[in-house]
Amino acid sequence: MSTKRPVANERILRLIVLARGQKVILDGDIAALYGVATKALVQAVKRNATRFPSDFMFRLTKREASNLRSQIVTSSSWGGRRTLPYAFTEQGVAMLSSVLRSRRAVRVNLEIMRAFVQLRRLLSEQHELARKIDALEEKYDEQFQVVFDAIRGLIKAPPREPKRRIGYLSAGARPAIAE
Repeated sequence: MSTKRPVANERILRLIVLARGQKVILDGDIAALYGVATKALVQAVKRNATRFPSDFMFRLTKREASNLRSQIVTSSSWGGRRTLPYAFTEQGVAMLSSVLRSRRAVRVNLEIMRAFVQLRRLLSEQHELARKIDALEEKYDEQFQVVFDAIRGLIKAPPREPKRRIGYLSAGARPAIAE
């Protein structure tokens, strides 16, 4: 078995979108990765409907599909489509490996699963970084409270009286302070 990866991981990561608060890949995108027609993929799934409960796969509403199309302008897999796309969660993609049994489907499935894991890891690292930044802000807010108080004092201070100008005035200019 070859170690060559059939699909670039970055390409798969770009295909993972957020729908109903879940990371999903749309049926047309998965079909393109597998090298099959979307219709054939959907038919295989429908023949095995019991393997795809709603937390594994769901059909997008018209509004969801429209929102995704406007966000992903580069996706050409929906062109001319008459039906609403199905969205496959990570578990749904894993279940596809039992429905589509070609060698390519198995290799692509492995890459998709790796992409989901990588995305989950990236999101976890981002969450950890945000937590550390929050902790630093709390730590430094206490240490710099005097500075923040001084700044607030400067902001609230009443405006000073204008100073009298010193020097010669040009012809026709009025003095800054009336006598």
